[in-house]
Order: sequence, then C-alpha cells, then structure tokens
Amino acid sequence: MTPDPLETKIPRGRTVIGPVVTVHFDGACQPPRGGGVATYGFAVEGEGLDHEESGLAVRPWSESASNNVAEYVAAINALLWLRGRSFRGTVLLLGDSQLVVRQMQGEYEVRSERLRPYHAHLVQLVREFAEVRFDWIPREQNERADALSKEALAREGSIARRLRPRAGEPANVSEDRPSDAADPVD
Repeated sequence: MTPDPLETKIPRGRTVIGPVVTVHFDGACQPPRGGGVATYGFAVEGEGLDHEESGLAVRPWSESASNNVAEYVAAINALLWLRGRSFRGTVLLLGDSQLVVRQMQGEYEVRSERLRPYHAHLVQLVREFAEVRFDWIPREQNERADALSKEALAREGSIARRLRPRAGEPANVSEDRPSDAADPVD
C-alpha cells in the first residue's frame, strides 16, 4: 500500500492551520549596553508578504537605546507590519537574541524595567495572530536581519552623531519612549 503523500509531509499529531510566514529579526546598538544609537531590522518571507525593513529602534542617546530594546523593537515592528497587511495567520519569528526569544517562550523572567513595556507590547501583539512561535537561531542563520540592523546603524548613526549632546550637557530628549511604530503603549 502506497502512503498518502500528505501523510509523508505533515508529521503525525500536528495540524497545519492557514498561512505561515517566517520573520528573521535583529537589533544593533552602539554602544551595545545603552545610551547610544539603537536600530532594528527584519525580513518577512512567505504568503506573498516578502518585505525587509530597518530603522531607529528608539531615540538616539536615550536610556532605552540598548541592544535588547532594539531586538524587541525588531520583533514588534515585524508583527505591526504583518498586522497592517491584515495577516493573522501563523508567524515563525527567528532571532539570535537568546534573551528576547527565551523571555517570549516564558523560559526567562523579564527582570529589566526597561524591557517590561516592550515585552508586554509584544505579548499583546502575539495574541492577534493564529499562532506565533519564537525560535532562537545562531547569528550565522540570521544574516539578512543582522545586515539590515547594521545598515540602519551606519545610516542612522551618522545622522545621530551630529545631534549627540556634548559631555556634561543633558540629552535633548523630553521623554524616553520608543518610536511611534514600536511604542509599547498601543
């Protein structure tokens, strides 16, 4: 008896529901620990929604400008982009940030006050899709998103350096909030 071709492609016990897209996401920041310029990048593939995007994660020179915030903003902006195209199917988010992936999987607690609003916003966005799965991948498998975030860092960093406050001067930032697109207060 010849096996059904569908049975050979779909593992037993798994249900395939609707359309699926894959998102690679990444963030970059100089300096990495904060207070500099933070950027994001993401690449969407599948269901005719192929798209790449990059930009500033938060205002330059703010306390929120960190690599971890940039990683969260990349994932948030990817889901916002999909939502803006009325996509509500299954999303596979792939990133090389162990912290963001493990926090979204519930394996790590969100201890940083700086990250809590971003985590909460991402959790809220996840609820709008049929299924969202976060998987960690090595940096070598996240090359396009990494390149996008670094291209944004080069592009935005050169502009931001001209606006950088001088030593001893307060930053000209009235509030420390993310850009409108990634604003955790929806």
